[in-house]
Amino acid sequence: MSFFKRYLIAGLLIWLPLGVTIAVIKFLVDLFDQSLLLIPYAYRPETLLGVNIPGIGVVLSFLLILFTGFVVANFLGSKIVEIWESFLSRIPLVRSIYNAVKQIAEAVFGSGDQMFEKAYLIEYPRKGLWTLAFQTGTHQGEAQQKTQMGDTVNLFVPTTPNPTSGFFIMASRHEIIELEMSVDDALKMVISGGVVVPGMKNGFAKNQTKKIENSSEETPAIDPK
Repeated sequence: MSFFKRYLIAGLLIWLPLGVTIAVIKFLVDLFDQSLLLIPYAYRPETLLGVNIPGIGVVLSFLLILFTGFVVANFLGSKIVEIWESFLSRIPLVRSIYNAVKQIAEAVFGSGDQMFEKAYLIEYPRKGLWTLAFQTGTHQGEAQQKTQMGDTVNLFVPTTPNPTSGFFIMASRHEIIELEMSVDDALKMVISGGVVVPGMKNGFAKNQTKKIENSSEETPAIDPK
């Protein structure tokens, strides 16, 4: 039985990730192909070419997103967005969903203070236990100033396996540990529940090794007597 189990697991480790990857790509392509419904039927690719070509909707969606970004990036476009968001904020259920998704998108894809800038280790939920957190900003406001901490870091602590939920904390920079790993690698670690563990960067690992070697050299030898 162990013989069959060994090769069965080996086969699953090859086909399962491949199958899920293909299924996700197919789902995304089919989803983006729905953008072709915006084009009148007489001008759709399957009508003009006589054959349905999967993936054309991806190109159209990309161009549509790019054009939308170009429009809303200027002054007039930003005003239109403000009016649109003001209208959505008056609809109870839509307001909650829209604001939540927008905040998550700004945190992940935004720029400047709106994105996850760095990954940190913090002691939570008690001393001696550690978890990952992401820096969202360092600006000082009323809440940060009243904590009387000199160098406050705003952190988002995600949950596993869904990193879009979590909670916000403010911590002193002296009580947290900055990680060398990128935010993407840290997110992979959170989503996988620690199954995916990024390795140390070579430079960081060498520095840690030198520190250990130096500390061992400086430590006086203990006299066996």
